[in-house]
This record gives sequence, structure tokens and C-alpha cells, in this order.
Amino acid sequence: MAFSSLLVDIRDRLRPLQDLMFPKLVLLEIKDDGVRGHQLRQDEPLPLSLIAPLPPLTCRDGLPLEKEAIGDLIGDLLLNEKVLEAYVMAVLPFEASHWRVLVRPFSKPPEDPVRELRRLDPSLSLPFSLQDADIDLYPLPGAPDQLLLVASERKLIDAWLDVFRLAGVKLERLAPAQGCLLAALTEDLYDSPANELVAFLMPQGGSCLLWFFHQGIPVFEKMLPADTDDLLQDLRLALEFYHRQEPGLRRLRLLQSAPLTDQTRVEQELGVTGEIISADPYGSLLLQGLAARDDER
Repeated sequence: MAFSSLLVDIRDRLRPLQDLMFPKLVLLEIKDDGVRGHQLRQDEPLPLSLIAPLPPLTCRDGLPLEKEAIGDLIGDLLLNEKVLEAYVMAVLPFEASHWRVLVRPFSKPPEDPVRELRRLDPSLSLPFSLQDADIDLYPLPGAPDQLLLVASERKLIDAWLDVFRLAGVKLERLAPAQGCLLAALTEDLYDSPANELVAFLMPQGGSCLLWFFHQGIPVFEKMLPADTDDLLQDLRLALEFYHRQEPGLRRLRLLQSAPLTDQTRVEQELGVTGEIISADPYGSLLLQGLAARDDER
């Protein structure tokens, strides 16, 4: 056997052992209209290479309607990048989950907080019961006595598990978008003064996500239209509404994931300069937050 052939044979024999000792990891961000993501190497993302649109009506409001079609697309995407054997962590669309802020309902941390929360069954006005939900609990920056609860209906989670099973990939984790975004923004939300409202805008296609934070706690969420006139009108109404709830607010801070179509006009009308939150090297705050949540485990 030639020396070069011997090296190839040795590499082929060692590859399963390498994959076992140093498994590949892929981060995916799923939206109703597409999928994008990175392969991680030594905990750092490679250039964004996993990008594919989803055909209309295959996924709506965070629910996969055409599971086989989406599974085939994800499987082909990973196969083309030679990472089909990788472990996958995916962040779901915002519409897949609902959130509430809770005052910690436990006098001391229980062994299983989610199970204890289901037992207590507080009234949260969710469109499904806690017994029928997958639940994540997150600490809030600057509010040790409160938690962010993010819940998804179990049948929706089961549908996504079917998608990844059909894709033939090893799913490591499904994470809610709200928890990933909170992780990405945590450093910017610490030490926010009591008289300041933080508005966060995330443009995404034909809409723009708005979140208000007060002293590190999410207090309001709405999907705004992308058109500047409509966006400003809805944003003003939201600001007026929350000022009525908290009349002591005197300052507005504007955080953004990306510039708006008419950034200068929005800043002029709000009287504040927007701060673009860098997502480098992930290219997405949700993927950055997904990686941060994995590091916390």
C-alpha cells in the first residue's frame, strides 16, 4: 500500500473516534420564512453557510405545517455542508412561544422548578395549560426575585421534534427565541435606572419586533409593521401606553439588532440615537444567545 493511501486509510479509521471525542455542533435559527445557521469549531462559529428559504405556508406562526418538506430541507442543508452527523441546537421562531414574568413562587429553589411550577399552577392567562406546555425559566438581569417564563404548547414542540427526526439529525436542544434574545441582551440591560425605558427593535423581513424593558425586566412585546410611517405610529402608541403605566419614566434608550430602513427619521422623531447591538461573530443575536445559553449549562 502506498504511503499516501495508508494515511487516507488511517484518517478514515480515526474519523469515528474524532467525531466521538470532538463532536461537531451546529446552531440553527428557524423562522417562518427560512433557516440559517453556523457550524461551531472550538466554540467559535464558522462563516454563515447554512442558509435556505422556506416555501410559503410550510411554517406559520412558529408551527411547522409541512413537516416532511422542512425536514428534507434541513437534512439537505446539513448534508451539503458535510455536517449531517453533527449535533444540532435550534432556536424556534418567536411565534412558537409565549412569555410571562413571574415573582419567584418558591421560598427556596426546588429540585425541579418546572415540576413545582406545574404543581402550583398559577394563573398566567396562557392559551394552553402548564400541564400541556414545555417550559423554560430564566433569571432576569437586576431582578433576582423574578423569573422569565417562556412556554410552548407541547404539540408544537412535538411537531418540531418530528421535523428533526425526518431530517435525520441529532437534535441536542430546542430553545425559545425569547430566552436566546434575553441572553444576548443581558449585558446591555444591567444597571438600567428606574426612570429609563429600554426599547429594543429587531427588524425581520416585513415586520419589526418591539420589546420594552424596564430595569432589566421585559414588560411589553409587539410585532410592528416594517413601513416607517406605520412603525412610528404603533411605536408612539406603545410608548404612550407604557408611560401611563409608569409615569415616572423620563428617559428612553433605543437598542437595535440592525439599522431600520429610515433610521435617521426614527431617531429624530423619538429624540434618541439608536444603539446597534453587535452580534459578531454569529451574525444574529438569537444565535449568539443560543450559544450563550449552551455555555451556561
